[in-house]
Amino acid sequence: MFQSLRQPGVMVIALAAAGILMVTMGIRQSFGLFIHPIDKSTGMGIMSISFAMAVGQLAWGAIQPIAGACADRWGPDRVLAAGLLILALGCAATPFIGTGLGLTVTLGLLANIGAGAGSFSTLIGAAAQRLPDHARGQASGLINAGGSFGQFVFAPLVQKLIQLFGWMSALWVLALTALLTLPLIRKLSSAHNVRPASHPTAAPSKGLRHAVKEAAQDRSYLLLNLGFFTCGFHIAFLVTHLPGEIDLCGLPPSVASWSLALIGLSNIFGSIAAGSWIARYRSKHVLALMYASRALLIIWYLLMPKTDWVFYLFAIGLGFTWLATVPPTAGIVGKLFGTRYLATLFGLTLLSHQIGGFLGAWLGGIALTEFGDYSWMWYADIALAAMAALVNLPIREAKMQTA
Repeated sequence: MFQSLRQPGVMVIALAAAGILMVTMGIRQSFGLFIHPIDKSTGMGIMSISFAMAVGQLAWGAIQPIAGACADRWGPDRVLAAGLLILALGCAATPFIGTGLGLTVTLGLLANIGAGAGSFSTLIGAAAQRLPDHARGQASGLINAGGSFGQFVFAPLVQKLIQLFGWMSALWVLALTALLTLPLIRKLSSAHNVRPASHPTAAPSKGLRHAVKEAAQDRSYLLLNLGFFTCGFHIAFLVTHLPGEIDLCGLPPSVASWSLALIGLSNIFGSIAAGSWIARYRSKHVLALMYASRALLIIWYLLMPKTDWVFYLFAIGLGFTWLATVPPTAGIVGKLFGTRYLATLFGLTLLSHQIGGFLGAWLGGIALTEFGDYSWMWYADIALAAMAALVNLPIREAKMQTA
């Protein structure tokens, strides 16, 4: 395993990017644990807090193409540093806020913009431009696994911090953690001497604007974005409202934190597997299988009694494909358009993901308020997952180009 990453410098790049993603995704994916503590402390209401979380989903996606374009033009170092600083500011400022609007600005906008700038589009784009062709698949899987490991570590840790010291202190600890991650940026950029092993003569780049216009007119790219939209709906609904679903079933908060942790742990293996699969199989088929498995798993969950072990098994099953869709999705973007503007074009794909995420987080709060449970959200999630599996099949997969 990881044979393609053994070249000197390659593993350093992959591990540094994975470490940064571990922190930004670990912090961001733990925000759902704060919903009920903030509501009990401030009386903001579940709908107001869910809206702030939904805005955060959208903000995280909206910053991806912007951060990617800045990284493509000026390099990833400044983008990553700014992202970690803004993430720390958003977490640190939230305890001083007492209104829904204020929460939307701090935990919704600032924290998620910061986390987004230090996330997939910037990190995978930076790594892809520094790595040989044969290492990109496994590297993207390893980087992705870093985000999953962050969720596994941060979810139970944050829950314990909330229980012992309160939600305010927990957010200040997260802010400090973001600041302590800044030195990893140097590790990522210091390996700039690693270059693709084969770099055949290619046509000169026609610029970022032309690349975006070409992508917007490509049917396969649009289908890929549509499938990824449903992925965002699914993940944001669960990461925001799974604690609420578990509470409705009369189970303790520890079941929620450990379920989120198991999702992260399972996705470590899923992400690594995805990185290997896309080197052997067509990425669109890997994606179709992942999305179809989600629909089947939710049906199984709805038919089962709601016990702690059912939630743990559900979490493990969900986790295997949780963020494992990222390596094959980024791989298809790279195959279609090359790696020169991968950070920007994959950033736009992540924006579609987070538009779905906005709806998943927001509509989940509305469903709970209006109907008293999440039944209709589960039905919608099943339908969207099935649709995503189907729309990936017609995607055209070209041979990987080099920019």
